[in-house]
Amino acid sequence: MTKEFIGTGRRKTAVSSVRIRPGSGKVKVNNRNFEVYFPLAIQRDAILAPFKKVGDASKYDLVIRVKGGGTEAQVIATRLGISRALLGEDETRKTELKPLGYLTRDSRKKERKKYGLRKARKRSQFSKR
Repeated sequence: MTKEFIGTGRRKTAVSSVRIRPGSGKVKVNNRNFEVYFPLAIQRDAILAPFKKVGDASKYDLVIRVKGGGTEAQVIATRLGISRALLGEDETRKTELKPLGYLTRDSRKKERKKYGLRKARKRSQFSKR
């Protein structure tokens, strides 16, 4: 049996679960092809960036399940999940991934709307008279 490594990444409301196993470089996102789910090359490059730093992506098969958020949040959540899964395989990669920010969870979330205001901080227009 081959060893499988799992990593979870989050960004805003997007949650990504990544499974990495030795293979031939196939990437499936929500049972769809990688190029179909993320059509922009810049998004695909951002997702596979941890592999460019630590090794060859063609050595692994990726099974990614992602839900919630927008596409950009899903990209960053998936990148974090891949980085954490790679760390599960080899702890020494932390020195390579940490300075690039691939292991840092972006904790910014949408601020809640307050009563009496139109949005989180936007007030209604002031009327002098």
